[in-house]
Amino acid sequence: MPATPEDLINVDEVIGKYYDVVPDPNVPEQRVSFGTSGHRGSSLKTSFNEAHIVAITQAIAEYRKKAGVTGPLYIGRDTHALSEPAWKTAIEVLVANGVTVRIDSRDDFTPTPVVSQAILTHNRAADGTQRFTGEGLADGIVVTPSHNPPTDGGFKYDPVTGGPAPADVTNAIADRANELLGDFRNIRRVPFEQAVKSDLVERFDYRDHYVSDLENVIDFDVIRSSGVRLGIDPLGGASVNYWPLMNEKFNLTIDVVRPQVDPTWSFMTIDHDGKIRMDPSSPYAMKGLVDSLNNGAWDKYDLVGGTDPDADRHGIVCPNWGVMNPNHYIAVCVEYLFGGNRPGWPEGAGIGKTLVSSSLIDRVAASINAKLVEVPVGFKWFVDPLFKGEVAFGGEESSGMSFLRKDGRVWTTDKDGLIPDLLAAEITAKTGKNPAQLHQEQVERFGESWYKRVDTPTTLEQKLKFGKLSGDDVEATQLAGEDITAKLTEAPGNHAKIGGLKVTTKNNWFAARPSGTENIYKVYAESFESPEALDKVLAEATEVVDKALAE
Repeated sequence: MPATPEDLINVDEVIGKYYDVVPDPNVPEQRVSFGTSGHRGSSLKTSFNEAHIVAITQAIAEYRKKAGVTGPLYIGRDTHALSEPAWKTAIEVLVANGVTVRIDSRDDFTPTPVVSQAILTHNRAADGTQRFTGEGLADGIVVTPSHNPPTDGGFKYDPVTGGPAPADVTNAIADRANELLGDFRNIRRVPFEQAVKSDLVERFDYRDHYVSDLENVIDFDVIRSSGVRLGIDPLGGASVNYWPLMNEKFNLTIDVVRPQVDPTWSFMTIDHDGKIRMDPSSPYAMKGLVDSLNNGAWDKYDLVGGTDPDADRHGIVCPNWGVMNPNHYIAVCVEYLFGGNRPGWPEGAGIGKTLVSSSLIDRVAASINAKLVEVPVGFKWFVDPLFKGEVAFGGEESSGMSFLRKDGRVWTTDKDGLIPDLLAAEITAKTGKNPAQLHQEQVERFGESWYKRVDTPTTLEQKLKFGKLSGDDVEATQLAGEDITAKLTEAPGNHAKIGGLKVTTKNNWFAARPSGTENIYKVYAESFESPEALDKVLAEATEVVDKALAE
């Protein structure tokens, strides 16, 4: 259902409290907490305020100095109400620390993947390889809580690898930020109006830099000659002004379906839990778009793509289908990309997937003799394999992906929501079928599957036990009537701990892991047998997990 006035934020209140409310470092909920996607919170809950951003930015400035990062820091922001105030605060602190900062030359929004691509191209050596050491390396900050509700703010750090920072880096930054939090007023800053005019703040044309480079990752010739009509819904996010430039540069006819930017997101439909959440892969969040397409707008488009507020997630909408499940779209992409359409990719480069993604991807990979590299949840696990060419593609079930340039070099090491939308048009142009039709063909060949995620309340104590589980803690030998073939607590692709458990049979599997942000554990499950079998897998999964945790 559409958002009502009661669902909308008061923008002035959200921004006012960013400046007026001061967190108490002794209250755990008000401290800095850095996950792989940085620090997130809301000014209304005293978890994302000026003090937090001053302290985090100072900690980043100190970290990069210690790490020997001497090049510019690329900073971008999305369209959330709290993003611009936090962006300004960060620039005040960075300039006071003598850091060269590159801001958008048009004062425009900057998507997450665009910052990643800027860092990586900056850090490239003359021979085209990536540099990770030496003088003049760049890093970055993106001010975004991704697809979180309009009340929220987010702040994440990209080191010289251009992607999500590893845990040792984020932990060090968060610990230092919490030391500084209580005394944030004594951290040096240069007032924004003065800072932005200083020689340390350089204007950089992010939009042109990124869009001009896209022809090295997407085949625009085939899209242009086919006449595929692609619509894009940026969901009021940072990619909104990037699509018209693609039309101009590559002579395309991409149509931005909904160009408005509104920090209350009043045009959204409500997500499954009653919140406004700008998730382009959620049928609830995309309902308004799908309804308008079904009411006649399909006459104008062959397919429609979506991006979230910082454009690191994608969504694919096809006629007579609706929003595609991200797992299904990954399987289609993998068969297309590894099936001969990227001849410049390194020989033997694998398909990267998270271990809670669909086994349909495994079946497709086996059919085209492609190596599968299964990693724990989190895009950070794809950063090194993408650099090394161990994987040419990384995709996760929550609609994040990136893949290599046509010549086999790295494109972005953070999720990119724009290239999957463009790839959908390339696939449609090249095959004459849209991704939903290709998915239906895959189902005929590999079988239909049913997939579900269930969240179960738990305690902090139980959450900690997940990390200590081993396969031996699972006493069951069967799951939903099939023999168990594997009990995993490490990811097969890189032997990293999964922080939980995955149990597989020939046609079924489940994985359980605790949430990083809430006192719940998540159970993901899939069955290639039937919806009833899936329910059985889920019921037995909860039993298996509860029993293992009780040991």
